Amino acid sequence: MAQEAIQKSRVIVWFRDDLRLHDNPTVHAAATKVKTKQAAEVVPVYCFDPRHFGTTPYGSKKTGDYRAKFLLESVQDLKQNLKSIGSDLLIHMGRPEDALAELANVEQKTTILLQTQITSEELNVEAKVKRAVKGKAQCESVWGHTLYHPEDVPYKLDMSDLPDTFTPARHKIEQHAQVRAALPTPQQGELPLPEGLPKAMLECNPQAVEDLNAVVPKGSQQLSTQELNEHAVHRFTGGESEALARLKYYLWDTDLLASYFQTRNGMLGGDYSTKFSPWLAHGNLSARTIYHEIKKYESERKANKSTYWVIFELLWRDYFRFFTQKHGNKLFAEYGITGKKLRWSEDPQAFQRWKDGQTGLPLVDANMRELKQTGFMSNRGRQNVASYLVLDMGVDWRKGADWFETVLQDYDVCSNWGNWVAAAGLTGGRINHFNITKQSKDYDLEGEYVKTWIPELKDVSSKRIHEPWLMSQSEQQQFGVSIGQDYPAPIPSSQLVRPHGSPEGGRNPGGGRGRGRGGKRGHGRGGRQNDRHRTQPRGEYERFG
Repeated sequence: MAQEAIQKSRVIVWFRDDLRLHDNPTVHAAATKVKTKQAAEVVPVYCFDPRHFGTTPYGSKKTGDYRAKFLLESVQDLKQNLKSIGSDLLIHMGRPEDALAELANVEQKTTILLQTQITSEELNVEAKVKRAVKGKAQCESVWGHTLYHPEDVPYKLDMSDLPDTFTPARHKIEQHAQVRAALPTPQQGELPLPEGLPKAMLECNPQAVEDLNAVVPKGSQQLSTQELNEHAVHRFTGGESEALARLKYYLWDTDLLASYFQTRNGMLGGDYSTKFSPWLAHGNLSARTIYHEIKKYESERKANKSTYWVIFELLWRDYFRFFTQKHGNKLFAEYGITGKKLRWSEDPQAFQRWKDGQTGLPLVDANMRELKQTGFMSNRGRQNVASYLVLDMGVDWRKGADWFETVLQDYDVCSNWGNWVAAAGLTGGRINHFNITKQSKDYDLEGEYVKTWIPELKDVSSKRIHEPWLMSQSEQQQFGVSIGQDYPAPIPSSQLVRPHGSPEGGRNPGGGRGRGRGGKRGHGRGGRQNDRHRTQPRGEYERFG
């Protein structure tokens, strides 16, 4: 009887945002069940859930064209990698509760393995799946998102005692926790695929972004393939294969890792930062794999501030997930963690100007145009556009977070919404109110980045590129641009809402000096004059994506 039970036991691996085979806890758990005779067959499945392709509360695509492309490529790559070890990926164009109920069978002991999720939309889908398979299968969730396993960090499992600021949490985790070893990649035959699987799922293999329109709900915007802009910092291709190739390139082929600290605030080119974030967000690349490769690099080549700083960034990513676990749906609430009520702008055009890169502030506009045309933006850019939208224009921060969810290729629910609620000054930490003009001069002194994305200003001198509204009529004629016609004039300071109040001395459209919460004069919106040389981030929640 026991042997008969084993022969009938099935494991379903339900892939979601863990689209890889290396260091994948759900895949490893499935392979272990086979090795220990707890299961005889493994069924990997991915579902293109219509709920991911609907319309957001603010009228945008929940998954935009660039992320849809990256997701599709990730699923295609996973299918090929599974085939290479004698398995396959079943693909369902529809809701997972329908697919998993069909794959589970009352005559066969079935276990559904899935990666642990902590946010409401994902948990609601899990609840629907559990109801659909009740009496047919049991679900087992396995933690897999983070560098540090939550069982190993010096806080309660529900993170209720996690500090609400990053630095004390980082110090304690680094002092008391260890990163676990990466799990092995399954080999040939370790995920035996049964016969008799649904032909429609087994043969389903969408090839183009437009194929995903089959699951776009009625009334929602259709998806379409976008041509890659010639100025895009990187030609991102989804999938584990490309992710591991990028890791090898950044560490071993080029030694770019060794200079990351010096280049990380760049905005042009493919190599100023790791560019790991889209692959991390889709689970194509494991944070632990990055960590252990860096440790190997430090042992064999060089260990310095740059090699540590990439690990530091991974810990930021962990922190946002733990922070989300602690606060739950407060992360998405209008007044955030603090509940502080703010007054938002009622100007319907303000948000659209920001989305379209038409605010009149070149650094903001260049970054927003890059985002809209490529699905990517630098960390430096994300900090500045968020600060300007919320702290100057006074637009409800959730609109910005929602737009990033739509457009970003590297959208991660915890990092995105955690950063935005912090940018709005609603976590209890200090408020980083950036002086956009100063930031532009600090990080794009000659205006090369601005001119790349705002061709209207391509002939403007470096002296005026960051404040084009200061040009005289003769200068506008000289540089071939008319402010207010070819390129917009910025919103006057008198019309800015500034929900936390106007920064001290803020008299120009790019902002002025001021006091950030808990900071001294000059440490808030304007920041330190030498902030690009600081060895710590400017303040809590600085890192995006």
